[in-house]
Amino acid sequence: MSADLDVVVVGAGIAGLGAAHQLRADGREVLVLEAGPRAGGAMQTAEQDGFRFERGTSSFRLTASLCALLERLGIADVMRKADPESHERFLLKPGGLVPVPLGPGSLVSTDLLTGRGKRRLLKEPFVSRGDGGSETVAEFVGRRLGPEAVERMVAPFLVGVYAGDVQQLGAEAVFPALVEYERRAGSIVGGALRGALFGPRAAKVPAGSFSAEGGLSALIDRLVETLGEGTVRTGVRVEAIEPTASGHRLIVAGEAVSAKQVLLCVDPATVAGLLRPFAGEAAAFCDRVAYRPMVSMALDVDPERAKRPITGLGFLVPDETGVELLGALFMSRLFPGRAPAGRELVSAMIGGARWPEAVDADDATLLSRAQEGLDRALGTGDAPRILAVNRWPRALPQPGPDHLPLVRQLRQSLLDHPGLSLAGGWLDGVAAPRALESGLAAANRLSA
Repeated sequence: MSADLDVVVVGAGIAGLGAAHQLRADGREVLVLEAGPRAGGAMQTAEQDGFRFERGTSSFRLTASLCALLERLGIADVMRKADPESHERFLLKPGGLVPVPLGPGSLVSTDLLTGRGKRRLLKEPFVSRGDGGSETVAEFVGRRLGPEAVERMVAPFLVGVYAGDVQQLGAEAVFPALVEYERRAGSIVGGALRGALFGPRAAKVPAGSFSAEGGLSALIDRLVETLGEGTVRTGVRVEAIEPTASGHRLIVAGEAVSAKQVLLCVDPATVAGLLRPFAGEAAAFCDRVAYRPMVSMALDVDPERAKRPITGLGFLVPDETGVELLGALFMSRLFPGRAPAGRELVSAMIGGARWPEAVDADDATLLSRAQEGLDRALGTGDAPRILAVNRWPRALPQPGPDHLPLVRQLRQSLLDHPGLSLAGGWLDGVAAPRALESGLAAANRLSA
């Protein structure tokens, strides 16, 4: 390893890889160091017995930034759009699966809201302006759309995205566009209409859920390959960082390596450990970031034994059901090549705020708790076969109402340490494209 480097990126998740590509485009020499055995972070694909499943992130929606990067690198062909039935998605209610309304027409006819709840939705344009920036999701959505919208629609949705609690998640961190609509126009509906009519024309981005041919590891592999051989080094842990007159010195496997600039694209606990010796204020901010644990289970399901058809994207489970399962994705209904003929691949999610101890439970207990929800939803009867159990003790950050001010303070504190920057989903959004955009923005700040 060279002793004098231009930019070192620590962490080869989607944020770190995106940052490395942006730095290369800016003419910088970059080296990416990853402590794990492979790049990708939570984007890991595995194969077993004819099944192809994701251990972490399962799919995501495209953004203009991600599309532009893939086009520039000539690897846009790696992406695969989910089959049309992915537009069908459900909530598990006491009486079974209920379709999620995805448009104004279905919102009027849905059984998820009472007539009173629907009338409350229609009053949103006439609700007085408030301050969503200081509110929780429950406070903001309840004030603008009513309590039924919180309990019956938003809370179950955020179970799948954050595995968290709407009473604690911050409105502006989770729904920045909706908070901005109210801030600018006084209402969500008014802000959306104003943006559609008078806002800048957004770049066209394909709609729907996407993965990659061969699974999300294939996307990571292409991003690594296009950086060039030797740019990404795995199994290499950065043990310490020390500021110097010309940049920073990194201790890697007991060896000192100097770099003009360093970009940390790792979890906040790791960042705090590296910064604490010389940037205590920034480390303290990182220590305040809360996480929820999660277990994802790849399950082999026999569709012939299910009393109800396995169709659509999957389902989420509201708290009212009384089961620990958070939700399930029907991955073999979304993307080809995910299961052998006559079988279905189901990805079950369990843990989060509902059952934080799930990461410490044995496989048999996890399967029993997950099966209770699957049986209520699909009538599967006997428990499915486990293909893999993936425990993520720090799976999903939980941004509260103070999250965005906290991030601003954290970045402000790093101005005292030139050449050092941070990026990642825990800062700027949990979805993979948001983490990528965080890496791109951090790279631009360093190059500037």
